[in-house]
Amino acid sequence: MYTEVANGGFGPDSGLASLTDGNRAPGHLSHWPGAVSIHERNRTRGVPASWLHLAYGGCTMQWYLSLTAVGNPVLLYDADGWVPGWGHDAHDGLRHASSSLRKWLWTWADGGDVWDEVLNR
Repeated sequence: MYTEVANGGFGPDSGLASLTDGNRAPGHLSHWPGAVSIHERNRTRGVPASWLHLAYGGCTMQWYLSLTAVGNPVLLYDADGWVPGWGHDAHDGLRHASSSLRKWLWTWADGGDVWDEVLNR
């Protein structure tokens, strides 16, 4: 996708994150960090290295791609959904959004709502 379509900026919600820093989201005054920078930052915060940031979902939510799970599902992660001091880990703020990146993107491309599968569970 990144080599054939664009370096982010398309797709559900705010659009896929670019791989590099510096791209500005439409309507925003500041540049957003790229997926690689977000990945490195999140690793220091306890987010598993196998989760690749795809897009922001609003407030404290982010869409991720699982790089290791069978089928590479898309995950919706809520940073406020877990408290390390209570014995939680990052998985406690996680919801499976789609069984694969392909399905998640096709839902969006066909005019569907990628939130439907998450909210109706």
